[in-house]
Amino acid sequence: MHQSSPLAGPTDEQRIECAARGLLRGIGRLSQTLFRAGEFELSRSQVAVLDALEEGPRRVTALAAYTGMAQPRVTVVLQSLEERGLATRERRAADRRVVEAFLTPAGRGLLDQGRRRMAAALLRGLDAGVDDSEHAVGAARDALTTLLEAMDSETS
Repeated sequence: MHQSSPLAGPTDEQRIECAARGLLRGIGRLSQTLFRAGEFELSRSQVAVLDALEEGPRRVTALAAYTGMAQPRVTVVLQSLEERGLATRERRAADRRVVEAFLTPAGRGLLDQGRRRMAAALLRGLDAGVDDSEHAVGAARDALTTLLEAMDSETS
């Protein structure tokens, strides 16, 4: 990090780092608040796996990579989701060693309901103090997309 003289004030890098810390805290708090509002009656790990399965079936190794969980943890989470009828696992016919997990209709319904509750809570919060809720949410989405694209290009 660049050093600044006592009279010069913070550098651009220091200001961005400070803003990034605030952004990360804010994202964390927003995520916790929205997750509670979703009333999923599942753990965050379980919801993360369901979310990952929404795009289509995935192997356990792919789920682990997508969610950032260890593979044994994903297996335990999948087992609990199967017991609740929210996900299912099947062996591939072409290669019986390969197991793919799928989202069930009940799992998709639970995600949809939770997301509707999350969106409703967000809109209630915005309606209490923001003139243009749609613009505020759109601007936040666009800002996050910009940051994600910047991070993706950095890690590619």
